[in-house]
Amino acid sequence: VQPVESGGGLAQPGGSLRLSCAASEFTFSAYPMGWFRQAPGKEREFVAAISKGGMGIEYADSVKGRFTISRDNADNTLSLQMNSLKPEDTALYYCAKARYKSVIPRNPRDYDSWGQGTQVTVSS
Repeated sequence: VQPVESGGGLAQPGGSLRLSCAASEFTFSAYPMGWFRQAPGKEREFVAAISKGGMGIEYADSVKGRFTISRDNADNTLSLQMNSLKPEDTALYYCAKARYKSVIPRNPRDYDSWGQGTQVTVSS
């Protein structure tokens, strides 16, 4: 069973959305988790990642200061709060489990369990 993303939709520029990811098929608290996105015709790109305990966080420069990643290990849930959205944030957003327990990777090849994605569209 793959992680399941939710919370995508249509937002206006400057607006906000909150994405969630529910994971149940592995020991959620034992692995770093990440968010990626892929726009049509583009490669999948790193958005944010968080360590297994939540103390270590990485962001892509393009979202730093606007997006916030968090996790609730008691509820097996990963979240991405997206504020000040821009049209260039439009993409299919995926959550994923890191392959290794002690690294917060940015390369999608270092993740081995992916959700189906949730669409985010930013347009006026």
